Amino acid sequence: MKHKLHLDRNHLVNQLVQMLRIRRFEEKCAELYAQEKIRGFLHLYIGEEAIAVGVMAALNAEDNIVATYREHGHALARGLSMNSVLAEMYGRTNGCSRGRGGSMHLFDKQQHFYGGNAIVGGGLPLAAGLALANKQQQRNTVTVCFFGEGAVAEGEFHEAMNLAVLWHLPVLFICENNRYAMGTPLALSESETNIAKKANSYGMTSAQVDGMNVVDVEVAAQAAVTSIRDNGEPYFLECQTYRFRGHSSFDGQLYRDKAEVKQWEEKGPVKRLQQWLRQYNHFTDAELAAIESEIKLEIDVAIDFANKGAWEPIADLCKDVYSPKIMDAVPALQQAKEDQ
Repeated sequence: MKHKLHLDRNHLVNQLVQMLRIRRFEEKCAELYAQEKIRGFLHLYIGEEAIAVGVMAALNAEDNIVATYREHGHALARGLSMNSVLAEMYGRTNGCSRGRGGSMHLFDKQQHFYGGNAIVGGGLPLAAGLALANKQQQRNTVTVCFFGEGAVAEGEFHEAMNLAVLWHLPVLFICENNRYAMGTPLALSESETNIAKKANSYGMTSAQVDGMNVVDVEVAAQAAVTSIRDNGEPYFLECQTYRFRGHSSFDGQLYRDKAEVKQWEEKGPVKRLQQWLRQYNHFTDAELAAIESEIKLEIDVAIDFANKGAWEPIADLCKDVYSPKIMDAVPALQQAKEDQ
């Protein structure tokens, strides 16, 4: 890989901590879902942590994020608090979307996190729109859009690719290719299984990277973001990865055998980085135990925070569903202008 990135021990340990936070949080979420503390759907990111952590490390605080319905990892890596994410999944008003979005609709304006999206491919046109707005307002901001390989078969993918190149939009498309669109293998849903090549057919610069290696992902993301800021053109990154759990909590996983899952778990991002750090004497078991203890405490605090959250009053259920009517907003706008 041509792009050089300075990586020291502290940075790598921090990357491991971020991946472990996501891994342990989601393992606990699976337990809480079985206890019916979390309702609705639950799509876990376990196995794919290196992508969110590696990409976020290449961004600045003003960049925009658009994620998928498997977005707990993106949210935590971006900086949303574990408290606000879990409370949202509990449906409580102290959640990041006031409990109205749940697992698939995490949102945080302060972190420029423009949401998970329950629609396959639904975030792609949103990302193109955000990038267009940034370009028109001459902001030095990159919009990053995460999506799975299943979205590549949707019309939104092709429309977004076309317009991003045609309008020279500063957007980074991140395809998290975990090989199964729900239960459908890639080769049964795509005539061209090289997705980076497909993006390249629109004239977009594209690359593939090992999505199970957080260092490789960060280096590739840094190169992509630098290219976008320097040239003002979109960039496409295909991350080869694998989800260790089913598509959702209702997935019996009849489309793959246990040996295949175990093979991928052996080269999982958390295990791989731990092994590397130990091999070069950068990491001890005592240090790992301390990290695990801190993460457990953070999760326990988040559970307590979520349990103490209030339910939305029935009288407020329709609040904020629709934007104010333009005529209703005019007096307020006039008053604001007079106050200036």
